[in-house]
Amino acid sequence: MSHSENADTGKRGSVSYVDAREGDAGQRIDNFLIRVLKDVPKSRVYRLLRKGEVRVNGRRAKPEQRLAEGDRVRIPPVQAQETKGPPPASRSLQQLIAQSIIYEDRDLLVVNKPAGVAVHGGSGLAHGVIEALRAARPELDELELVHRLDRETSGCLLLAKRRPVLRELHAMLREREMDKQYLALVAGHWSLGKKKMDMPLKTNLKQGGERMVRVHPDGQPSLSLFKPVQFFGRTATLMEVSIGTGRTHQIRVHAAHAGHPIAGDDKYGDREVNEKLQAFGLRRMFLHAQSLSFKRPHTDEIFSINAPLDDELRAVIDALEERATRKSAGSKTRR
Repeated sequence: MSHSENADTGKRGSVSYVDAREGDAGQRIDNFLIRVLKDVPKSRVYRLLRKGEVRVNGRRAKPEQRLAEGDRVRIPPVQAQETKGPPPASRSLQQLIAQSIIYEDRDLLVVNKPAGVAVHGGSGLAHGVIEALRAARPELDELELVHRLDRETSGCLLLAKRRPVLRELHAMLREREMDKQYLALVAGHWSLGKKKMDMPLKTNLKQGGERMVRVHPDGQPSLSLFKPVQFFGRTATLMEVSIGTGRTHQIRVHAAHAGHPIAGDDKYGDREVNEKLQAFGLRRMFLHAQSLSFKRPHTDEIFSINAPLDDELRAVIDALEERATRKSAGSKTRR
């Protein structure tokens, strides 16, 4: 029986049993249960564990216990009212994300994530990319995000279709063996050349739960490499950014710390510059995950994927180029 079939049995009010598969090996029992009992609140899952109602191979399971392939997990009855979660992702969101898939094979799935769509539900949002894909593709019962992007950031988002693949990719991220390249439009004329920003970042929670990140000596190590690609006078500069770490808001905070915040960033950006750039059609933050590349596990094959800029950001660049051309022609005429 599959996980979902067993889980449904438990929801109807009877004991169910789930056998751990190859992809479950090494996973903590709490995370396993949260995945299997998708709509059960986490607090209820941990209560079942505390009470000793979940058993692995006949023995009480602790939350930190890790599963082995073939382990038999006993799941106690869970009342129907306790499993009531948010409704599934809307058909329109499912279609939007399905149309944004730019690569898929047996192990991987890559989405060119649209700006304004969260990668997962939370913080007042019921659904994101992962929930939409799970609703649209229920057969992918091990689908998980490999990494995350800010809601307003567009571009390459990598997902793993099997748990062993997820673990291997997470190991690559920890060892900094995955190359992630971004395109960013920053405020002003970047005069720092190719700039390495090796500055620790610390996350603070403001009142209301809003996350703010800042450069702080007690923060986590954070590395970003900025390289100017195209200058638009004193107005803005198009940058390529590669990151060696994936901290929350990393590029945005490092750019602002350098004195050139990301264009359109309403959290760390420059309000006057953002208003000025609206005349060029900029309606959101100009940060795009342009490409991903890494060596596929157990092979010599290099996996590389690029996500093109959307029409909105491309139009902003075209408008800035047109203005720069007009100014250049005007200065030659005056001479």
